[in-house]
Amino acid sequence: MPSDLEEQYIRLEIISGTNIQVPSERMPAGIFVCINFNPRLRWKSSISLLSSRNSVVWGDTMTLSSYASPALSIEIRASYEVDRMLGNGEFIGKFQTSWDELLDHGDEPFDISFPLVRDVHPSLTLKAVIVHACDDENSAQSDSFMGCQISRKTGAGHARFAEYITSSTVSHLNGAVQHFQLVLNQCPVGHPDRAAALTNLAVARLEGYIRNDLQDIDTTTSLLRKALELRPQGHPDHASSLYNLVTALNWCYDKESTAVCIDESAQLCCMLLPLCPEGTYLRSIGVDSEVGYVINNLPIDGSDEGVHLRRNMLELCPLGQQHRPKALDKLAWALFIRFRQCGNIDDIDESIHLYREAVSLCPEGHPDRDSYLNNLATSLKVRFDHQGKPNDLDEAISLHEEALRLRPVGHKCRHYSLGNLGSSLIVRFNKRGNIDDITRAISLCREALTLHPPGHPYRGTTLNNLAVALKTRYDELDVSEDLNEAIDLYRESLRLTRLDHPERHRVLYSLSWALCSRFTHTRENEDVEEAIQLCQESLALLPSLHPDRHSSYIWLKNAYLSRYRIQHNPAHLSLAVENFRLASGHPTQGFPARIQTALNWVAAAESHQHDSVLEAYQVCLELFDSHVMTRSSITSRREAATSFRNARSLPVDATSCAIRHKNLRRAVELMEQGRGQQWSLASRLKTPVEDLESANPELAHNYLELSKRLSNAAQSSATITDRAAADRAATEYRRLTKQWEAVVAEIRDLKAFSRFLLPPLYEDLQAAARYGPVIIFIASNTHAAPSSSRHLNDLKKRFTRAIREASLMNPKESRTDLIDVLKLKHHSRIWLCPTAAFTSIPLHAAHPFKTNADRSKEPCLEDLYICSYTPTLSALVRSRQSMKKRITPSFATIGQGQPGAGRGKALLAVDSELELVQKLVPATATRTTVSGDAATRAGALKALEENTWVHLACHGKQDPDQPYNSHFVMRDEHLTLLDIMERDVPHAEFAFLSACHTAVGDEETPDEVIHLAAGLQFSGFKSVIGTLWEVNDAVAKHAAWALNRATHAVKTKVPLEQRMVFIHIGL
Repeated sequence: MPSDLEEQYIRLEIISGTNIQVPSERMPAGIFVCINFNPRLRWKSSISLLSSRNSVVWGDTMTLSSYASPALSIEIRASYEVDRMLGNGEFIGKFQTSWDELLDHGDEPFDISFPLVRDVHPSLTLKAVIVHACDDENSAQSDSFMGCQISRKTGAGHARFAEYITSSTVSHLNGAVQHFQLVLNQCPVGHPDRAAALTNLAVARLEGYIRNDLQDIDTTTSLLRKALELRPQGHPDHASSLYNLVTALNWCYDKESTAVCIDESAQLCCMLLPLCPEGTYLRSIGVDSEVGYVINNLPIDGSDEGVHLRRNMLELCPLGQQHRPKALDKLAWALFIRFRQCGNIDDIDESIHLYREAVSLCPEGHPDRDSYLNNLATSLKVRFDHQGKPNDLDEAISLHEEALRLRPVGHKCRHYSLGNLGSSLIVRFNKRGNIDDITRAISLCREALTLHPPGHPYRGTTLNNLAVALKTRYDELDVSEDLNEAIDLYRESLRLTRLDHPERHRVLYSLSWALCSRFTHTRENEDVEEAIQLCQESLALLPSLHPDRHSSYIWLKNAYLSRYRIQHNPAHLSLAVENFRLASGHPTQGFPARIQTALNWVAAAESHQHDSVLEAYQVCLELFDSHVMTRSSITSRREAATSFRNARSLPVDATSCAIRHKNLRRAVELMEQGRGQQWSLASRLKTPVEDLESANPELAHNYLELSKRLSNAAQSSATITDRAAADRAATEYRRLTKQWEAVVAEIRDLKAFSRFLLPPLYEDLQAAARYGPVIIFIASNTHAAPSSSRHLNDLKKRFTRAIREASLMNPKESRTDLIDVLKLKHHSRIWLCPTAAFTSIPLHAAHPFKTNADRSKEPCLEDLYICSYTPTLSALVRSRQSMKKRITPSFATIGQGQPGAGRGKALLAVDSELELVQKLVPATATRTTVSGDAATRAGALKALEENTWVHLACHGKQDPDQPYNSHFVMRDEHLTLLDIMERDVPHAEFAFLSACHTAVGDEETPDEVIHLAAGLQFSGFKSVIGTLWEVNDAVAKHAAWALNRATHAVKTKVPLEQRMVFIHIGL
């Protein structure tokens, strides 16, 4: 260094470092640089964080007099503390140089390279310049801690530990542990370096544990927990302490499978990850891998705490994060397990939603796609079991097929897909009866069993699956070999299923099911006794609200009922009924299973004439109501109602039962509760609340607001075709329904509203007959019914033949008898309320109408009485209640005689019909005509909403497959029944439907009375003229004219078989 540099100083800038590797492979809190001038004088940079690219930036400077020692050394060191550093950290590399060499680079930055560390050369970027002033803050200082014993021992510990990492020599590990233990001993409680000392000792011990040179992990985790306590949230070293403890817990779980370790690690990860932003060294090098390990290894846990933890883990994995699919899978499976344990439909819905996202994130070719497809399919199948939605089962089978395709022969997970697809096919066979399904299911289960030889942990489950398939085929084909093999397989499965296995109860009641079947054939009492014992054992394994208790009750009922049918002990029948009661009322089981149980209860009670039969009917009707209410759209409600084939005549059968029990009031109540359920559910959201508004305005407002939102949700869900979107809509609908039900419960707590929206009592229904008798027609196949539905169906066929023949006859020719006279008081107004098959018969035309020898004619029912129809008693009551407010009448004629190509033939009389009707409208009424190009769907709806009286002339079509799609044919689009139902026209009064098939009900559910005329009545029209079948264009015109003049005027021009097509519904 030149001797003439008086009063000059050298300034050295530490700019950055690259390729920084730590010999011990520990995760450093930061990197710093030391410049040593002599044993007592050194300068130390700040501690800077290492980036994910193993680089570090300082920008620190130090200033030294030109008279200082010309030689110096530069060291790179790792610190394991951001806050207060214990000792000098871990040595990384050293570079010997002089000031002359540093100044040779002029004013430009330059690099210096250090000896090799873990296959790379660390380097520093520096800059050295001469200045003429000294900054004391950046000058070298005397190193007072160099002689400190704690510092020396800490440094020695770091050195020994680094040697252990590179050499794996246990003596080096022991030396490191001894040095770090001595340091800890000199840092008692309260010492500022105690947390660092605890951490150094724990890290050394952990590495020994990882390499199997130390066996004790509990001491290590205890040390790290203590260190974490000393570094609470907000402490500079809090994140690194969290990371160290997470790493130790993960290794503990990896080696010892201790579930508590991985759970604690997951909880710590939820705290750690937010402290480590993307791009930081701790995040990319260490934290992400540890979090990934936790997510991949979280065990199954369906507890509330387990779900909460996995939900938190998912929040740590935003869209795009590599571990998100697995985090979705873990939360979804936890929700799946909780659903299986508790039966909350929200859990399985969310599980399906999460799995859909996981599948979407794993396109074709992704290694985990097969797993997520399988899990999504399994969740859909379980939801089908609970909710009964056919689309869920179809989608589940399709997804299982795809998963199986991705798991060819030899794939490690093929056995899962074989068993799961087989189980789903069994369910579909039970629902649809295609023998190919059960045949393939057995084949798949047998293949799965070959993959699970004796000793395989899943052999018991596979044996059970095959047994279920064989027993199912036995029930269909009655092949005794299938039953015997199933029993043997069940027994082996039970032997292999440990006592604490979560699915043991299923094997128990499945074996009971098979033994009970064998008992009915062999009558060996040992079989049924064992069956009862197995079911009781399965119940003992389950908590009181576990969904599977329903199945245990079912098979226990089955055993008692089978025993009763053989031994005729009334006590066994009573026990069977009690289990019917428990199963149908089990709250965590889905409605479809409970409804089927109640229907079987009805059948058994009817068959054995048990006194619980009316109770069984009541339970059925209540469950149907609750089940249908869970469906968000009108069409899905009908789907739910028609899915039980043996329930089509339930309302009339219940009514017939009450009549047989001499309880006519109850008969009327049951008939009303069971019929028109779709209309009843929809009308709940339109119930007037004037009285409630007076009593509690706020509650009334809440009810109306939620009713509106619920109605809107139902309408919007009807148009959704995407499955994921439909699931979300269903979840939202269910959320709103819960809020709505809570408000309804509040309303019922009010003294005067205790029966708000409950099924009407007989006293309420009597109002329907205030202005004339209501005649209810019942047809049932049950014992001693007023009329047999089988006979009634024969009558329908004869009637159809007679109408076809009579339509070709002259009005004066003699007709064939059609139906017996109903003896009622003459000249009165009567309402006919047909049920079941009666709904498609023109009861108002009842009587053998013919010409007598003296040329006189026998009167039919419509000659003797003023006949009207009502779909239900409640509909008539509602119409009367809504007539309290009258407004100025307005009249609209809507006609479409030229519907366009493919929409039906031209109706040539429509225009003249509209013209005639317009002439008949009183001059005081507002008149509107919508016809031709103006008679569109929108134009017709507008006219319906804005007028009190409406005459509609066009084609009418009843859709037999989906009656809510029944429609009037307009110029552009169809005006459907759904369109009409979605309107609320409270001031509407009368509608004349001059169109075909407007009062024809649904053959699948005749007691729901789903047709266009009923839809108009529901939307607000108090009186509706509809048609039972096809109507002649010219006859419709005559009928409209005759209605205005006098009904008898048309009788001389139009034969009865043509005019009887018209019926009047309502007031």
